[in-house]
Amino acid sequence: MSELQPLLQSDRPEASENRPALRAEQEENTSESILDIKNDEGTDSDAAAQSSQKPEYNPSMHRTLDHPTSNVDTMIHLLKGNIGTGILAMPDAFRNAGLYVGLFGTLILGAICTHCMHMLVRCSRELCQRLQQPALNFPEVGYWSFETGPAVLKRYSITARRMITTFLFITQMGFCCVYFLFVALNVKEVIDHYFVKLDVRVYLIILLVPMILINLLRNLKYLAPVSFFAAILTVTGLSISFFYMLHNLPRTDTVKPVGTWATLPLYFGTAIYAFEGIGVVLPLENNMKSPQDFGGITGVLNTGMVIVACLYTSVGFFGYLKYGENVKGSITLNLPQDHILSQLVRIAMAIAIFLSYPLQFYVPMNIVEPVVVNYFETNRAQYLANTALLILAACIPNLGPIISLVGAISSSALALIAPPIIEIITFWAVGYGRYNWMLWKDFAILIFGISGFVFGTYASTAQILYPSIN
Repeated sequence: MSELQPLLQSDRPEASENRPALRAEQEENTSESILDIKNDEGTDSDAAAQSSQKPEYNPSMHRTLDHPTSNVDTMIHLLKGNIGTGILAMPDAFRNAGLYVGLFGTLILGAICTHCMHMLVRCSRELCQRLQQPALNFPEVGYWSFETGPAVLKRYSITARRMITTFLFITQMGFCCVYFLFVALNVKEVIDHYFVKLDVRVYLIILLVPMILINLLRNLKYLAPVSFFAAILTVTGLSISFFYMLHNLPRTDTVKPVGTWATLPLYFGTAIYAFEGIGVVLPLENNMKSPQDFGGITGVLNTGMVIVACLYTSVGFFGYLKYGENVKGSITLNLPQDHILSQLVRIAMAIAIFLSYPLQFYVPMNIVEPVVVNYFETNRAQYLANTALLILAACIPNLGPIISLVGAISSSALALIAPPIIEIITFWAVGYGRYNWMLWKDFAILIFGISGFVFGTYASTAQILYPSIN
């Protein structure tokens, strides 16, 4: 089985055989009989002390990993798991939100999503210690939170696992569908300019075979160099895109500062889609050589998400300010057609997203593989999944609506709805802190996530069905 799901061994640390030191005699004139009584009573007290001093179960010490990742490898995977097509769609998100609502909204949403990632990791560690298991994945965290929570909720534990698995599959497959379409659209822009114009569906069919081949690379350790090269291409492409965005930048009063209530849900869907790393947080933490470095104020997660949030905000702000209402679903599609440099950006970003495809495809394949292994070979399952993505992308060859819909439906469910529910149930018996602050905080995030789910799904669906209205 893959490294994303380390073997859940039930190794328990052996109790220490060193008995606590006996107390020194307090009085020299204590009689011999009293000493004997104290020694007899000390047997029970020593056993109790030995039990209380038993070391706390540390899940990371019991993980069996064939290819553990370093902090640098994990940071690369985290950045590539978040910085994908979503960052290039942020100018379109700002168009729906307005310049200043998008500016502050993206920073706030990034902080909330990062906090929810911490919540998920914290619940996973709490449940691992409670169950004395080395690692849990996202669906298992949902299952065991209900199973070990209030008795009335135990009946819903299997349902919780199935729902998380379903939304996780939909989310990652949606990401892969967007990646598929993004690569095809950018390749089409280049070939249309220099050679011949073809329908985007032709490029989707051509890309099917290389997409299947690159998914044969299934080891996270070996994916790190690929992700690193993709990260270099992404940074290069974004840097050149910034050059075009910052050139002859217009005044801020040339664009709307605040969007309408009708388009704000579209902003939410695109923005929550951009913070797309919730599905890879636990796999990355479970596969680390030093998982204690993942959390914390200056840990891998916070460091990576601060970089991600700043990049998202910058691209969205300057991209919308530069191109205004004419901004497209990906900022690369707004770059000049007659510049060789801009065409190189499209090619570089297409290659970067293509190389990032296996990392996004990793999660849904690990969900589907156990189900189809009895019916198909793994390669056969990959071919079927990629073909399904081809058909889906061909049905809606427009990045904007797909990104917003995937974000509103599944990204909000996993990133904003599931973590607070899991935390509320996991710490039901432990407590929620002073004045139950954790409970009120989780309720606020839950209401925010459900609102975005409902209104974002409605607005995105309406845009797909009636594109001329927006």
